[in-house]
Amino acid sequence: MAGFSALPAMAQDALRIDGLEVIGAPEDGLTGFQPAVTRLAQDIHDLDYLILVIITVITLFVTGLMAWVIIRFNAKRNPTPASFTHHTPVEIAWTVGPILILVLIGAFSLPILFRQQEIPQADITIKAIGNQWYWSYEYVDDGFGFDSYMIGAPATLTSEEEAAGAVANLLNDAMIAKLEKAGYSRNEWLLATDTAVVVPVGKTIVMQVTGSDVIHAWTIPAFGVKQDAVPGRLAELWFNADKEGVYFGQCSELCGQAHAYMPITVKVVSEEAYADWISKAKEEYAGIAPTVQVASN
Repeated sequence: MAGFSALPAMAQDALRIDGLEVIGAPEDGLTGFQPAVTRLAQDIHDLDYLILVIITVITLFVTGLMAWVIIRFNAKRNPTPASFTHHTPVEIAWTVGPILILVLIGAFSLPILFRQQEIPQADITIKAIGNQWYWSYEYVDDGFGFDSYMIGAPATLTSEEEAAGAVANLLNDAMIAKLEKAGYSRNEWLLATDTAVVVPVGKTIVMQVTGSDVIHAWTIPAFGVKQDAVPGRLAELWFNADKEGVYFGQCSELCGQAHAYMPITVKVVSEEAYADWISKAKEEYAGIAPTVQVASN
């Protein structure tokens, strides 16, 4: 079964699209968001910045207020405390103020949420199926599909590579050579896959997401999308990438002992490159169905 499921990987080696910039990948030492290449991702970044400003102002205000109270009303400076128990203007202020803040946040966040959840008309529809521990993809409108394994997963190793010292899920010199042969570097270890989802730039892509065994999650941070892949349910997400490049994601649900080894690779290419890829893919993947597992009771 592992040998058969590796056939699509062999096919896509010839279809690999070189010259693309790696954009959506984590970088050592950085803590911010990956570059936003969709409207959805930019919305998330803007909302995060807005809320950061709001909570910073609230934190500074409360800290300053506490400091003023501590200094002004300590026992040394105020030996005879006041005896009142209520202050109507203050009580109105601390009730109305938070309400207005929440209304402001809601006014910005709800349109963003609706934009994410309202699925537009698709230019291309792709079905993503989470398996333990790899992804299967079906290009619904074009009638073909393939499995996508992390480079270095057991199913991707040949006998020659194992003889050369490659060990499944272990980064060593032999594995680095395997990554480089596929067009990647050691920086893409645990991110690069033997086959990639290829989509054209500037087109609306609808992903239908489900799982075959346990709950997985399909996510690409640079696109601002994340959707649980639940067995027996078909969920949808959408994106429209405005920049060509290579983008990475990883399963975002704890799905088992190899959870860390089922990444996602998406290549956004020009319309011309996509048309060339799709015509070759229909021939290469003809008759090769994804090896989707079926959970049993």
